[in-house]
Amino acid sequence: MRVRRNHLSQAVRGALLLAMLPMAALAQESSDSVKTLDAVEVTGSRIKQADKVTQAPVAIISREQIDNSGTSSVGEFLQQLSAGGKALNAKFNSSGNFGYPPDGGGIGAGSAQVDLRHLGSQRVLVLVDGIRWVNESSASGVSGSADLNTIPLSIVDRIEVLEDGASAIYGSDAIAGVINIITRKKFDGAAVHAYYGEYDKGGATTDVNITIGGGNDRFSAVFGASYYQQESISSGAYEQSSFPVPGGGLAYGSSGTPQGRFRFCNPAITAGNTGFCGNSTTPAQYYNVTLNNGVVLVPGVVQSPTGPNYHTFTSADRFNYSPFNLLLTPSERKSLFTNISYDLTDNTSLHVKALYNNRTSTNQAAPEPIFVGPGAGTGGIADTISISRLNPYNPFGIDLNANSNFLFIGRRPVEVGPRVFTQDVDTWYFNIGLDGTFNMGDRGFDWDMNYVRSENTASQLFTNGYNVARMRTALGDPAVCAATPGCTPLDIFGGQGRPMTAAMINWIRTTQIDSSKQALDVFSANITGDLFSIGDRSAGFAAGVERRVYDGQFNPDPLRQTGESQDSFASPVSADYDVNEVYAEFNLPLAETFDASMALRYSDYSTFGGATTGKVGFRWQPVDDVVFRGTYSEGFRAPNLGELYGLTQFGATLTDPCGPSNGALVVNDADGLNTTALETTCRAQGVPGGYRQANTQITTFTGGNAALQPEESESYTLGVVYSPGWAEGLSWSQRLDFELNYYHHQIDGAVQARDIQALLNACLARTASGAVCSGFTRISSGDLRPPTNFLANFGVIETDGFDLKINWASPESDWGRFTAALQTTHVNDYKAVDADGNVAQRTVGLEVNDSAIPDWQSNLQLGWVVGDWDVNWNLRHIASVKEACNGDIEGLPGCPTATSFHTLGGTTYHDLQLGWNNAFAMDDLKLALGVNNLMAKDPPICLTCSLNGYDAGTYDLPGRFWYLSLDYKF
Repeated sequence: MRVRRNHLSQAVRGALLLAMLPMAALAQESSDSVKTLDAVEVTGSRIKQADKVTQAPVAIISREQIDNSGTSSVGEFLQQLSAGGKALNAKFNSSGNFGYPPDGGGIGAGSAQVDLRHLGSQRVLVLVDGIRWVNESSASGVSGSADLNTIPLSIVDRIEVLEDGASAIYGSDAIAGVINIITRKKFDGAAVHAYYGEYDKGGATTDVNITIGGGNDRFSAVFGASYYQQESISSGAYEQSSFPVPGGGLAYGSSGTPQGRFRFCNPAITAGNTGFCGNSTTPAQYYNVTLNNGVVLVPGVVQSPTGPNYHTFTSADRFNYSPFNLLLTPSERKSLFTNISYDLTDNTSLHVKALYNNRTSTNQAAPEPIFVGPGAGTGGIADTISISRLNPYNPFGIDLNANSNFLFIGRRPVEVGPRVFTQDVDTWYFNIGLDGTFNMGDRGFDWDMNYVRSENTASQLFTNGYNVARMRTALGDPAVCAATPGCTPLDIFGGQGRPMTAAMINWIRTTQIDSSKQALDVFSANITGDLFSIGDRSAGFAAGVERRVYDGQFNPDPLRQTGESQDSFASPVSADYDVNEVYAEFNLPLAETFDASMALRYSDYSTFGGATTGKVGFRWQPVDDVVFRGTYSEGFRAPNLGELYGLTQFGATLTDPCGPSNGALVVNDADGLNTTALETTCRAQGVPGGYRQANTQITTFTGGNAALQPEESESYTLGVVYSPGWAEGLSWSQRLDFELNYYHHQIDGAVQARDIQALLNACLARTASGAVCSGFTRISSGDLRPPTNFLANFGVIETDGFDLKINWASPESDWGRFTAALQTTHVNDYKAVDADGNVAQRTVGLEVNDSAIPDWQSNLQLGWVVGDWDVNWNLRHIASVKEACNGDIEGLPGCPTATSFHTLGGTTYHDLQLGWNNAFAMDDLKLALGVNNLMAKDPPICLTCSLNGYDAGTYDLPGRFWYLSLDYKF
């Protein structure tokens, strides 16, 4: 694909000419006959087709299949697809733990996204009835992904999943595939649905909705209202989530402890003694101490860090933050939906659709730690804070000066309470349009025109955070504090024996409000029909124009913008762009058994210019039972507003090779030698002997890049569908289908930040200098300053694999009817390489950054219907993966050395449902009782995962989930 600028007019004229030529020829024919089209539009093509097997692989998921799964939301169901990858859901509880991810899209707390082919949710296009859905805001950024929690399950008729690139058909973002959610358009009567479910340890889910519909020959209307509530589960409810690292205990907790951690030196101490501040010939020997448990310090009494009230800080002193977190985050959703259609004439209809959805959700984290001094590593005000010797609570009797003798104090005041982040998200959707048919000669055409306005607005209330500027005043000269209205000197030295007073807490504690909004306006017009015939088959075409206007805003709390928030820094975003597009698509029956298709789309963006994408495909059916098919498509993804603009911070999980927090020291003073190449490189960066990394979560500056260009992709698929005639109409088989597809995606200039761990490893593997090291610097203690890692047109991402699908159904018999369906995906390869040749850690079979790409994922559905009863048994299998045993986790069970790998074993979930139709002799009443994860399979323990000891994007929550549902139509 080539990006072309300033050629919109030529492309528009050319595409319109292509579309108008066949129409002009058809206009010469005169006929009043009407052609009735049995064909329908299936995702992946704008041309209506009657073929059962299309050129591109499309999975059509019925509402019955969704109900049989026992899931209660669109996102929950789609995240179980075998072709799916890591995506946000209610199991992620990361609002206050990591800051803002590098993609500029924000945390997405409380949302549910969908990923295909492990290429990221921003590369999956979400449609509703064939029209783009607005991207989420979630109060923390301007995202390029849609939140599926804004689409209530009650309005869904079916879901179509295109497992192929489709930029030429739908435009930007359709690189990994397309999710098209088809809503209910006609409904007669009323229906009530009630659902209640609960995990072994709580987390109750309630879903109630009502649908009412009716109409006549010219008018139809559907109205729906739904209410959904999901309660939380504390991380402390499960043993494997009760420590920062399962099996590692407090050794892998936080250095921000209730008793405090103090790292400083005393200018009065001489060389050779602990506390010496160092000189040109002798390195510093900083105190690294914590207050003993149970000690109550008396204000004003000078303490020696080597005295009886203190001891050297060790891993055993670290704080266990896990019990304060959530294993399952709570969510409440309320929705209203209507779909109205009115036939203005025999050939023209007016339709109106509207939706309102409100979501409130909550995330919770451990009480916020106070980190001050250069070693805090925030890159902001906290790193510059000094503490006056006159502070009435400073027990050491010296000034702790950030420019000389002070490195770091970490104190976690549990008396303040946990951090709580509450999101309130409103989604509005309005669609008005016309659709109809007309004839030219004996050929019929379908057309539609639509205007859509959709908005996603969100606010987030953050409580129990701190104002760092006020903290600086309260820790400084007491005279300055006394002259500041409301200021109270702050005590971060007394530990739990001398907790902060209410006055101290109220001075530094602050409530923060972040907000964001995304709006999307879509104007579109499409036409499709038959051009001419080849034998008894018709050549079809589709053409159309579309204009989209995007507007995005992110307004972080003023404290975040000035760097006064202890939580994280963020800058505001307020921007918009528009795009104009024109496309044409053709499907040609070149022979009796062979079809070929072509599509071309030109897009003109106000942000970067124009792009042309194309797609070709074929369908060959040499015999009735076998269809061969394939596609080749060019794609692109325009950088979204969050990726273009804004500056944020992200708490990346980063292992410093110069100083693992466990295992042997890399830089060793004992031998006085540089015994390894790594030690030599670390010393060259100024890392002192005996250095150990304080925390694995390193604040990174990241954010948007206005110079970004679109990603460009090439995708192709090859497949075969075999539906043997010999398996039809038999005593044991009514239908049997086999489908095998190969896929390949290559993305050039992928928009993402580089793998920060790979960059640091590459820096230290070379000379600790040069461009690869430009983002890394250190303070005198050897600790990393916050590195920089902004978004860029990264390099190349490439992945390929196979999908296998088998469907079988038996005929009706005295024993009932049996069905079986298998979907399995094998990922051959996944590789991301940046512009300098650094290969990202993420690959097939490896768990990294709370994400895994299993080489095999499979779903098997077994069904049995007899009379009014049906039984559905679903099995979901995830193959084993491995995680690298770096220096942080070596020595734990399964990780004997830093170079070994810990295996996360293969996992199979069993979901069982029993349904009773016409229950209690009441027509159209269905009861269903089910248990998901029947065998109570726990997710495999993940030693490197950030929260709760498992990968929440790949595995289910621990324990069983049982549910009862009721459906009644009247």
